[in-house]
Amino acid sequence: MTARPVTLTAGAAIEALEGLAALGFGLFVSWETVVGKPVDAVSAIGVTVLALLGGGGMILVARGLWRAQRWSRSPAVLTQLFAVPVAISMIQGRQYTLGVPLAVFAAAALVLVLSKPSNDVLVREEQPDGQ
Repeated sequence: MTARPVTLTAGAAIEALEGLAALGFGLFVSWETVVGKPVDAVSAIGVTVLALLGGGGMILVARGLWRAQRWSRSPAVLTQLFAVPVAISMIQGRQYTLGVPLAVFAAAALVLVLSKPSNDVLVREEQPDGQ
């Protein structure tokens, strides 16, 4: 196995941090739904489930990046591409303290995962047996 480049390590770290943030948000919404008085309990439960599943999925993708597994590149790019419009919407809504870091992390993760060193490890050609 080829050594994992620092770009891939950093990309995995960002993906993991975003996944942990999504898990934390899901736990927060679930707690607020149970102890508080949500305006719409069904929506709150839906947000909780999506955040927990999404965060867990991002943690698995980060693990795949960490292990330099080929399958992890596409979902890593996809999650960052989803994060960009969310960040832009937050910035337009004047939620700068959340939107700006999300935009920076999403852009950084895209650059890191799509960089040449990461690409060389994640998109290696399969060698036929005996070569």
